[in-house]
Amino acid sequence: MTAAVVARDADSVSFCLSKGLSAPVGSLVCGSADFVRQARRQRKVLGGGMRQAGVLAAAGIVALETMVDRLAEDHTNARRLAGGLAVLPGIVLDPARIQTNIVIWELAPGAPPAAAFAAAMAAHGVKVGVVGPRRIRP
Repeated sequence: MTAAVVARDADSVSFCLSKGLSAPVGSLVCGSADFVRQARRQRKVLGGGMRQAGVLAAAGIVALETMVDRLAEDHTNARRLAGGLAVLPGIVLDPARIQTNIVIWELAPGAPPAAAFAAAMAAHGVKVGVVGPRRIRP
């Protein structure tokens, strides 16, 4: 699904450049000129803003110009990972539900809690994140 399809009914959108696009930091807010003006004002009122933001903005521009086409590859790799994980005992995961580059699975009843699972994986050099009592994200 394209970004245009996802955002077609929205007046404004915000998206992160660091998640799938490999920028070091940054998010964009997009909308009408008036909306963006108001958002900038609110950011400043709330203390947001950075000096030297242009350097980081340059990394965001590179991400937008060179990494967007890689998202499809990331999504394919995530589905491949999900397919491999889904057949392992103790993991509950429907690969058909993976539509982006984010894979989160549940530990089956009777499996150790997520924190214990993550510690055991770390002991084998595999880093995973705990996102709930029984949920894991690689």
